[in-house]
Amino acid sequence: QERDDHCRRGNEERKQRYPSEQEHRRERSGDRDRHRDHSDRRKNPSERPGVRGHERERDVQNIREQQAEREFYNERRREHRQNNEGSGVDQNPELGQSDGKPKEKAAVKKEKPSFELSGALLEDTNTFRGVVIKYSEPPEARIPKKRWRLYPFKNDEFLPVMYIHRQSAYLLGRHRRIADIPIDHPSCSKQHAVFQYRLVEYTRADGTVGRRVRPYIIDLGSGNGTFLNNQRIEPQRYYELKEKDVLKFGFSSREYVLLHESSDKSEANTKDDDDDDEKEEESDS
Repeated sequence: QERDDHCRRGNEERKQRYPSEQEHRRERSGDRDRHRDHSDRRKNPSERPGVRGHERERDVQNIREQQAEREFYNERRREHRQNNEGSGVDQNPELGQSDGKPKEKAAVKKEKPSFELSGALLEDTNTFRGVVIKYSEPPEARIPKKRWRLYPFKNDEFLPVMYIHRQSAYLLGRHRRIADIPIDHPSCSKQHAVFQYRLVEYTRADGTVGRRVRPYIIDLGSGNGTFLNNQRIEPQRYYELKEKDVLKFGFSSREYVLLHESSDKSEANTKDDDDDDEKEEESDS
């Protein structure tokens, strides 16, 4: 009987002990789950409700601020460029500023007419044999029908004749790789001058307007200059050449006399020349 009572008490104590242990285990597992959720939230704060929306708003605001700042600095650059150029207000109507002061500056500082583009703007397109050409032919460039020639003289020595009627332009300079007419004197520039044929208008005796191809010379900003009939010409400007004009380049003693195939004939009859010019006009048109 005592043995049975002892077994019964043990079973009762065991039943009372097990529920408490199961509850304790449940509590511990619940605490562990809560701790895990808390740590996950700390590691991933973007998963919290409302965080993503605030971050998007903050990004949009930052982008707007950057765009406003960029526009402000662009406006400052435009104003600075406009002040430097002087006449930039007429060319940039987007600025929307008053035209008074820039116009006064443009009136004070009158720029000389420039007929050609600088070499920096033509670096990608106007290259020949790997060298950037400073000169670009104008749209009125034409190949002449009249056979012009250059007769070079060195002191009293007669040099070979140069035939210059096969192209619309001839580059003169010390750079033999690109020069059509090389000039070896050390006082001459690598790209010194250009002999250019242009189609220009003229008025006939009866008052009508015609067109003809005439030779021109232009200096490319050389250091020692180009001389036409012993007078130095301005750089970057076309000068019309006439028969028997004399050209000199730098300090070279060579003189180049411009003539054509009919120069040895009498010059009184100019009607033939006008007829040739009219033929050139018809062929160009």
